[in-house]
Amino acid sequence: MAEQVKVLLVGAAFSADLHMDGYSRCTDIAKIVAICDKVPGKPAEIAERYGLSDVAYYDDYKTAIDNVDCDVVDICLPNFLHYEVAMYAFSKGKNVITEKPIATKVEHGIEMLEAANKAGKKLYYAEDWLFAPALNKAMELVEEGAIGRQMYIRARECHCGSHSPFAQSIEFCGGGSMIHLGCHPIGFMLSMKNNEWTELVAMTSGGKENNMWHTGMEGEDWAAVMMKFADGTSALLEANYLATGGMEDSIEIYGTEGKMAIDLTFSSPIHLYSIPGVNYTVEKAEITTGWSRPAVDEKYNLGYVAEIRHFMESVRDNKDAKVGLRGIDGLEILKVVNLIYKSAKEGVKIINPALNK
Repeated sequence: MAEQVKVLLVGAAFSADLHMDGYSRCTDIAKIVAICDKVPGKPAEIAERYGLSDVAYYDDYKTAIDNVDCDVVDICLPNFLHYEVAMYAFSKGKNVITEKPIATKVEHGIEMLEAANKAGKKLYYAEDWLFAPALNKAMELVEEGAIGRQMYIRARECHCGSHSPFAQSIEFCGGGSMIHLGCHPIGFMLSMKNNEWTELVAMTSGGKENNMWHTGMEGEDWAAVMMKFADGTSALLEANYLATGGMEDSIEIYGTEGKMAIDLTFSSPIHLYSIPGVNYTVEKAEITTGWSRPAVDEKYNLGYVAEIRHFMESVRDNKDAKVGLRGIDGLEILKVVNLIYKSAKEGVKIINPALNK
């Protein structure tokens, strides 16, 4: 394979923009050769935004995959489309990067892994938290022994709710806030503990009229799960669509000899008071007037830039991504999310089924 990995980007909306920023910072190793989106003008719009030239545009993913000479297909589409695009890409001998969640159904995730193995290709799972500089530094301090033995971890991702029509339906999204946002803290914990969890118990708001705020949404707008891990650590993981004022990504780690708090989204060194407001402060902020903490290089600090480079190096070298970013990790996260929904619906504690095998 040439030094530059050739990428077909499928999808040209919100998540595609996050990935494109990463690609724009690793042009030494990556080249976007084509962009596909069914909405007219979207591929050209994102290409122009990032100053791309010599790129092909498509409005049908099958036509794009059939005709584009690429090393990897990067899927940045609504959740329910990850499966069908990945399956087609594997049938044509392409590597695949898919945004979270890996799919909306566990059986689809299993099929995706089987298709990748059959094709002799890699399935990569995009989890930006694992490349957030602040979180990586925190993990270095934990490994150093700065807070002693880990006892309890609390992690959450929250914001005011997705405006995508696909996020309102369980058929298209796979659930509510837990599958859409909670996959980040779940993925972080599973990667830290090498997927070795032992039991969980969960609650959710329930969806529709049972939701706290978003009563038009089929999935839940609040969810939390208590998990235990093989090393004795416990974790409380939360996801909700109730948080106004911008996206909240926060992690707290309690140890026998100390405590650490990590704020991925409101840790800007800038404190701004603005009467007229500004164009942008942080993701999901409803207003920008008054006091705010405008993000500084938000995509870099959330991990997207290093994530994309890691995937490009992995494709180039024909190797798996690190733990937490492989297809098998994305599948385990989806399995846990589904068990969270089962626990909440039935009001039961669930023991990890893998422990009985």
